[in-house]
Amino acid sequence: MYVGHPLAFLITFSCYGSHLHGSEDGSVDRNHNVLGGPCVAPEPGLLRARAGQMAEPIYALNNARRRVVLAAIRQVCVHRGWLLIAAHVRMTHVHVVVSADLVPEIPMQAFKAYASRLLNVHERARIHRWTRHGSTRYLWKTENVAGAVRYVIDGQGEPMAVFLNTAP
Repeated sequence: MYVGHPLAFLITFSCYGSHLHGSEDGSVDRNHNVLGGPCVAPEPGLLRARAGQMAEPIYALNNARRRVVLAAIRQVCVHRGWLLIAAHVRMTHVHVVVSADLVPEIPMQAFKAYASRLLNVHERARIHRWTRHGSTRYLWKTENVAGAVRYVIDGQGEPMAVFLNTAP
């Protein structure tokens, strides 16, 4: 058992409608949220039901939007005094490795809020840009942080909007 605070968090959140339950790409829910574990099984009926419940079209991050989201993540970290270690903004989701002395849900919500405000400057406001929550993993050891950084920077395919803190 660990006492104290983790070194950092790996925070992941996705765009609205991009990972619907029942899709072939897979999704995660409360019962399918174990690292390396199975995703929600593809199921066309479930996918149709979830798509029918959507209030707005799927939201995706093109190149311009990715740059805005990355800028927002960097801004909130500077403003709140959090250490941004790595970030990778993809077309359908965002990964952030950040060190902050609080629960990871607070940075995740701040990243979404700052990004939405900045995106509103550049495009029509939406009710839904992000999924309701996301994934938060506590990184207790230096090797956990290093592994999360490798995953975020190198494990996502072709680099899109990327930040890697190279400061000592």
